[in-house]
Amino acid sequence: MAEAAREYVLLDELQDKIGERLAKLIGCEDAMVTTGAAGAITLGTAACLTGSDVEKVKRLPDLAGMKGEVIIQKVHRNGYDHAVRNTGVRVIEVETRVELERAASERTAMLYFLGGTSGDWAWETPVSLEECLAAGRKAGFPVMVDAANMLPPWENIRRLASAGVELICISGGKHLRGPQCSGILAGRRDLVRAARLNSSPHPDSLGRPMKVGREEMIGVWLAAERYARLDFAALERQSREQAEYLKREIEKIPGLDVSFAPHDRTRHVYRVLVRWDERARGITAAECEQKLLDGEPRIAVLQDKPQGMMLTVFMNDPGDERLAARRMREIFGQFRQS
Repeated sequence: MAEAAREYVLLDELQDKIGERLAKLIGCEDAMVTTGAAGAITLGTAACLTGSDVEKVKRLPDLAGMKGEVIIQKVHRNGYDHAVRNTGVRVIEVETRVELERAASERTAMLYFLGGTSGDWAWETPVSLEECLAAGRKAGFPVMVDAANMLPPWENIRRLASAGVELICISGGKHLRGPQCSGILAGRRDLVRAARLNSSPHPDSLGRPMKVGREEMIGVWLAAERYARLDFAALERQSREQAEYLKREIEKIPGLDVSFAPHDRTRHVYRVLVRWDERARGITAAECEQKLLDGEPRIAVLQDKPQGMMLTVFMNDPGDERLAARRMREIFGQFRQS
């Protein structure tokens, strides 16, 4: 990235070359570097609205004369789908396959699917990815998968491509460990090319503020090259060992109920769930979370309401689990069990 910062290039040419390499790693027709998965979602949505029509590109978010509806399952609604809505589209919520088929019309620009963590790609989703893809082919609309939360392993992304998903949105940060401000939009060539028309360096476009520099392009490409070749079975073993150590050590603290959270079938990660009687222990989960965050080292955890919290180890370095266990002992050592 430092070397890229010292060179002058034509950004479209660099996107061409890096897109080719990323597409090969993913197993799809084309790809581009974006400003995070959210940037990929916005640009992908814009591509489905405008296609290669430059006049439509210039008009967004004015949707006059364009397909202006995006179908989203109700269970897939989340704050991140603002990246879809900021193009000006109207979201059509559905809950069943029948509702999906009824919602599809000549106004449907695409379907947004939140990639998840169970065997059929989403948390207990009423309509599977395969059914969404079939509905899209029948009605003539593309399916976009928000895959920001689907690593590890890399094979999850390749499976989406081989399933025929038209647009895949990937985070360049997180477990991929590329630049934290980067992402990847991958999929059907005509849609990726349309997304590029809607982005920087094109001045009169919705995505002009979402500028990707040559440094980010090089960084996320190299991160993906490295990541795709990792031994994910070995990484999973390491993650499991870290979680087992953390569970074993925290179990030694009186009054704490410690267990493994359900292991994801698609995204192979391990979590340790810690719960306790807040009144008996004299400290709430929120207070413990704050003490972990304010201490040294700073440790961020996920609160598991009503009483407890979740510790995730899959993005930690070896040895981080020992630091987390030590801090838990220190914190609970300050409070006597009643």
